[in-house]
Amino acid sequence: MLKNESELIFKFSGKEIRADRPEPITSNIDVVPYKRRMDPQLAIEALLDGYPVLIADFYSSGLIVLSSLKTFLKKKYSDQSFQGQREYRSEFRELSHRLLLLVNNNKLVVRKAPEIGWLKTLYPELKEFLLPFPQVQGLNSSWQWYEKGISIPVLNKKIHPFFGTYFPTRFEHLKLFDNWLKNYKGEKKSAIDIGIGSGVLTFQMLKHGFEKIYGTDSNPNAIIGLNEDLNKNKIHSKIELIHGDLFANCDLKTELIVFNPPWIAASYNPEGMDKAIYYDTELFPRFFAKSEKHLKADGRVVLIFSNLAQIAKVGNSHPIEEELSNGGRFQKELFLQKQVGQASKNTRRNQNWRTTEMVELWVLKKQC
Repeated sequence: MLKNESELIFKFSGKEIRADRPEPITSNIDVVPYKRRMDPQLAIEALLDGYPVLIADFYSSGLIVLSSLKTFLKKKYSDQSFQGQREYRSEFRELSHRLLLLVNNNKLVVRKAPEIGWLKTLYPELKEFLLPFPQVQGLNSSWQWYEKGISIPVLNKKIHPFFGTYFPTRFEHLKLFDNWLKNYKGEKKSAIDIGIGSGVLTFQMLKHGFEKIYGTDSNPNAIIGLNEDLNKNKIHSKIELIHGDLFANCDLKTELIVFNPPWIAASYNPEGMDKAIYYDTELFPRFFAKSEKHLKADGRVVLIFSNLAQIAKVGNSHPIEEELSNGGRFQKELFLQKQVGQASKNTRRNQNWRTTEMVELWVLKKQC
C-alpha cells in the first residue's frame, strides 16, 4: 500500500483509491472564539444563530459546550421514542458541527488535546485547517480502537479497523453466524462477503475452512484498512478485496454469498458510516437480482438481519420477507433468531425498546 505524498491516494491492485475523511475547512471564515471562562450558553446562542464557534484554549472547553448543548436540546426534545431521539440527534449533529478546532502540523491547536495519528495519515498535504469538534472526537475514538484493537469473541483475536470502517460492538449476530458455519455441509471452495467492512464475517469463514473469500465494499476505507491487515498477516492468497458497490461488477460465481446489510430503512440519502446502518429502498432489490446471477445452482445466500426497524416502529416492511413473497427468485431454507442482550450500562440513550430485539439469520436457495 503506497500513499501519495501530496494527496490521500492509496495504490491498490493497480488502481488508485482515495480514502474518505472528515472534510477539512481550509477557507477563511469568521468564527466566534470560545474559552472556558465564558458562559457556554453564549456559544450555544451563536451556534443557534448559525455562527461557527472556535474552541480557543483547552480541548475540554469543547466538551463543556457539547455537554451544555445536549442539556439544552434534551429539554426541547423530551420524546423518548426512537423517532423522537432521532430528531434530537439530527439537530445536535447540525449544531455541534459548527463547533470547531484548529489543526496545525497534524496536531490540535488547543491545550491538553489528545494525540490523533489519523491527522497525519488522512491529511498529509495540509498544514493548517479547521475540523468540527464531533469529527475530531470521532477521529480520536477511531485512533484508539485502531491502536488498541477490538476483541471479537468468535475469532479469539483483535481487529484494528481503519478510520471510517464499520465494526461490530455487539456480537449476538456473529455468534449466530458462527453456529451456522459449524453445521454448514456445503462446498467451501469460495464465498463472497458483500460489504466486508472490518472483515469479521470473512475471518469467521476462514476459521471454518473456506479456501477463498472475495470481499467487496463501496467504502474505500474498508478496502484500505483490510489490505493493510492482509499485508501484515500475509493472507492475501485467501482473501481478495474488490472496491465497489455490492458485487462490484465482478463476474464471479460462488457457492456462498454472505451479506450483513444495514438494518434500518433510511428516511434520507445515507452517506459515509450511515450506509452501514441505514439502507435505501433499492438496496435489497438490487442485491437479490445480482445474487441470482452470482450464485451457483446449489449455492446459498446468507443474510444477517434484525427486527430492529419493526420494534422501533421506523419501518412497516421486512425486505427479506418481501423478496421471498414477491421476488420469485429464492426460497427459504433456514431461519434462525437470537435474543439481543441488554445495551451497555454506559450508553446514555434510552433503549428500552431493545428488550424485544432479535438478530436473524436467513439462508436462501434459488427457487426450484
